[in-house]
Amino acid sequence: MDERLRTAARTGNVSDLYGLIEIDGNVLKQFDEEEFVETPLHIAAEEGCIRFAMEMMSLKPSFASKLNKQGLTPLHLAVTKGHTSMVLRFLEINKDLARVKGKNGRTPLHIITEVGNHNGLLERFLEICPQSIRDVTIENRNALHTAVENDRLDVLRVLLQTLRKTDCYREVVNQKDEDGNTALHLAAFHNQPEMLKLLLNCNADKHATNQAGLMALDIADQNHNEDSITVLRGCFIPGVSKFKHKLEKQVTKASSLISHEIDNISGEDRNALLVILGLLLTATFQASLSPPGGVWQGDSTSKSEGSYDEMALGRSILDEFSFLFFYIPTCLVFIVTFFLTLALLKPYPHCFRTALQVLLAFFAICFDLSIPYIAPTVFTTRFMITFSVLVFILTVLMVSTSRVSKLSVAILGCWLSASLMLHYYGTSSVLQNIIQGVWLFLFLYDEFWTGIIVVVAYCLSFSMLTWDFTYCILFGCWLSLFLFRFCLNRFLIHRV
Repeated sequence: MDERLRTAARTGNVSDLYGLIEIDGNVLKQFDEEEFVETPLHIAAEEGCIRFAMEMMSLKPSFASKLNKQGLTPLHLAVTKGHTSMVLRFLEINKDLARVKGKNGRTPLHIITEVGNHNGLLERFLEICPQSIRDVTIENRNALHTAVENDRLDVLRVLLQTLRKTDCYREVVNQKDEDGNTALHLAAFHNQPEMLKLLLNCNADKHATNQAGLMALDIADQNHNEDSITVLRGCFIPGVSKFKHKLEKQVTKASSLISHEIDNISGEDRNALLVILGLLLTATFQASLSPPGGVWQGDSTSKSEGSYDEMALGRSILDEFSFLFFYIPTCLVFIVTFFLTLALLKPYPHCFRTALQVLLAFFAICFDLSIPYIAPTVFTTRFMITFSVLVFILTVLMVSTSRVSKLSVAILGCWLSASLMLHYYGTSSVLQNIIQGVWLFLFLYDEFWTGIIVVVAYCLSFSMLTWDFTYCILFGCWLSLFLFRFCLNRFLIHRV
């Protein structure tokens, strides 16, 4: 490289650059002819000369992806030197630069996880190119491995927060390197309990084994890392933990088989299907409210406790057989349409998708509640409850493939599975609230404030409508379970 060009790049002197171009119009051509070469853009990026670097990007965009003889792009160098503004300008021009691999297969994100999150660069970096979190080095290590290896707790926290908003978080969290180690294995080896907690709360598989057949707990035990042992043991009973692990694997496998074909649908076909499914949902809901022949309009009372009069106000005029003959296929159409809609929402942004799923969850609840009000007999009401259970089970299956948010499942479970079934069979409201509190805890135990909002809203709405303050028991159950979890963890720590 011409020394005058090197000096211009180092000092950021754009005028000198154009002076050299006037002397020799091919002054930058030589860099295109070499595969691995240090360009003026490398020098400007390393020195933090933004204006010169942007001028060079305008003149020779190809330089941005060039590797120097050390296997680094200009973006790698800017990240290493902590030039945050320079990095962001590069990504604004071409976000694909974030995924260019250099020496040892490392991307700029791997370097950030090594040097640390200076000036909030990591958040902005992942916001611009969230898919970069999936990139791996030649050792098959992703950014989580690198953050754990370099003891970057702040970096790991940001990475996992970003992962929670994607559909690939299970895959990334449980990514194995060339030795079969996940980020959880490395955290156990280095005795990093806080990192272990973060990873476990993001569904890291503590039963995963490396090539030596060791789980994270085995590694912590071998190295006598007591803090890590405590976290990995947690509050799980070994037999229950293994059963839960096997069940999750089978559920995930089944869910993946069901949803595999949906992922291959094009964007245009997906949008067209969503329109059709929306019409089907609307039609089936309207059909449930307007059964054939209508409903009884005259006043009447129940014949006896636990049974409906055949001419009760608002009940369908259909007999048991006719009612079931009409409503069973209607419910099946609604359920299939409902879950196809949920599955097709996967490519949409996380927050937008979660909001739609919550709305659909309430829509399903409204559909489910409408049938008992119209059902002509107790038998038909209880028979239709089986469809409530089916909706709930299918929703749980979809959670395992990250297609449905936990919040949606918590809402469906709280209403459809516990409250309705227990109400129809005459169980006390106190027991209903206890079961609902336990259920919400199981799905939202790692989202405390989200759970608080759901529980408080539920208790207030029903207490105000019915003046029955037994619903507040639900709030007490929720807080009691969190207190129990906290005390148990503290006990385990002191025991070790």
